[in-house]
Amino acid sequence: MHIEKLKLINFRNYEKIDIKFGNNFNIIFGENAQGKTNILEAIFLCASGRSHRTSKDTDLIRINESGFLIKVEYKKQSMESQIEVLYEKEQKKRIKINEIPIKKIGNLIGNLNAIIFSPEDLMIIKEGPSERRRFIDITLSQLRPSYFYDLQQYAKVLHQRNILLKDIQKNRNLIDTLEVWNMNMAIIGTKIMKVRHEFIKKLNKYIEESHRRLAGGQESLKIKYSPSIAIKDFDEKDIKEEFTNTLKKNINKEILKQSTLYGPQRDDYEIRLNDMSLKLYGSQGQQRTAVLSIKLAEMEIMKEEIGEYPVLLLDDVMSELDNNRQEYLMENMRHIQTFITCTDSEFFKKRDKTEYTFFNIKKGEVTEIKKSIEENN
Repeated sequence: MHIEKLKLINFRNYEKIDIKFGNNFNIIFGENAQGKTNILEAIFLCASGRSHRTSKDTDLIRINESGFLIKVEYKKQSMESQIEVLYEKEQKKRIKINEIPIKKIGNLIGNLNAIIFSPEDLMIIKEGPSERRRFIDITLSQLRPSYFYDLQQYAKVLHQRNILLKDIQKNRNLIDTLEVWNMNMAIIGTKIMKVRHEFIKKLNKYIEESHRRLAGGQESLKIKYSPSIAIKDFDEKDIKEEFTNTLKKNINKEILKQSTLYGPQRDDYEIRLNDMSLKLYGSQGQQRTAVLSIKLAEMEIMKEEIGEYPVLLLDDVMSELDNNRQEYLMENMRHIQTFITCTDSEFFKKRDKTEYTFFNIKKGEVTEIKKSIEENN
């Protein structure tokens, strides 16, 4: 899988640009605050339907403009495709795949597969459970569109159930109607929790190897799935039974709180380094390396499940890594289309054996400099 072209109109600090990318390493360099990350953000938005930096589409519009356009042309399994995202203020975001409008974000996810690693990803470790759930959900949704659909359906049921809990506090006679919502939550929630459990189990297999190499064999990294419900055996029957019983046992507590206290919306993932909490005891460097290890593991799972690697987006990563980690990372990305932002491109210009395409970014303007091994030597 690789992206061939990117077009931006009034996106962030870009008035209008058209970029043709190389199939291997695309080095996007320049001073800070020139718009390097904006290019990665636009690509990821076309893969996931949303920015990794903001939840507000209005934040993405160039100053004094009314909307933006992003268009990506890419190849997946040797087939040429394109995705277009158009947004105007006061209107819904409009998305086209191969010039055909789609009505739901779920129809977008899984078409263009991308893994991004940016400074914001440290929130996975430093912040609360919602950041970790979102992180896992983005990858799972790209792999399994049905999972994204289940998340949407569950959110609707959860919203209605919470409204009902508030109504029951005012009118206790409504309590019998809660059973229908409990059943719906258990059915959909069971599918979500089972997929999460299986994914984390598979992820840990790849994490072990990627982190061993990145950390020089000195550390062990593992993710522990921590559902809000006590589950002994993660088969569907057991999950559904435990979920249903938990909701029944805590009905008065939830009515008092006017909120659903158990289910996938309360799940967490504990990231442990050498069997200790990475959030509590890990250094900044250890946390950064751990997140990168997890991203590389996700990449391998995508390769296993969809038959080819996703595009890899690395935002200001290399400067934070020592020489050994840099070399390991570059070696593992050799056959993957990779986009790397940096302030200094000299490290890449001195490398050999692989074709690099360089893009110098300055005040929203892009200058392409293509160099191969022969030109560098």
